Amino acid sequence: MQLLLYILFYPFIWCISKLPFRALYILSDGICFLVYRVVRYRKKTVRENIALALPHLSLPERIEVERKFYHHLCDLFLEMMKTLSITDEEINARFVYTNIDTYLDLEKKEKSVAMLCAHYNSYEWTISINRKIQFDGIAIYKKINNPYFDRLVHRIRSRFKATLITNKEAIPRISQNARNKHFGLYGFASDQSPRLNAAHHWKNFMGMYVPVHTGGEMLAKKYDMNVAFLKITKVKRGFYEAEIVKVYEEVKQIPNYEISDRFMELVEQQILEAPEFYLWTHKRWKHRKEQV
Repeated sequence: MQLLLYILFYPFIWCISKLPFRALYILSDGICFLVYRVVRYRKKTVRENIALALPHLSLPERIEVERKFYHHLCDLFLEMMKTLSITDEEINARFVYTNIDTYLDLEKKEKSVAMLCAHYNSYEWTISINRKIQFDGIAIYKKINNPYFDRLVHRIRSRFKATLITNKEAIPRISQNARNKHFGLYGFASDQSPRLNAAHHWKNFMGMYVPVHTGGEMLAKKYDMNVAFLKITKVKRGFYEAEIVKVYEEVKQIPNYEISDRFMELVEQQILEAPEFYLWTHKRWKHRKEQV
């Protein structure tokens, strides 16, 4: 069944990837109508999340955020497909690193770098950084259940010199690289809700007391990595700018959880600036509780 699904859907993905961007976004508008108005994909969850996180907005303002979010979500979905055949010139023009020298300065410290980012704006196109750096770019991700689509994601990422490792593979790979003094840029998308049995730290995020992922911080401290944050701004439809923000160096001297707290504060700032570009479909605040 998994192979059959792949055989059925891969030609569709390939055809989408070959569309010019103008046609891609016309198609996205049509898909958005179906997803938002007809299928109503996770609409209840999105509406509840926006109401929880943005109570200062009026109901019409929250509905406007919701509407814009679904348009962005459909764009993002098709842009991910487009990555299958996008050229270097196209992705470099559409996803611009405004201060790559800031990152290259970190490489000169001869330490690996933990790059923290959120599920915000075009987080998929961050892979374009791998052609601009000297370290190996390694993204930690959740393995896709369908092995054929999982291999497809690996193939797409490998076009941009990116390596994917699962959560289970992360510690052994990072440990081995550290022993061999093999420096890497490790990408952590750490803004979603962790499992309760893996929650070691809680923090106020968008006005709610919730558990936060601390794995990126703990690995950075254990293996003495410098820590940066990737702030992504949508300039206009299909065009993004990414700013690399130094968070901490000499991380072993930083009190526990301060790095994770700072990361969540930076994510919150992004959301408040332009909430329509956050991934509202996931139940980020499902484990919220009263602060002790």
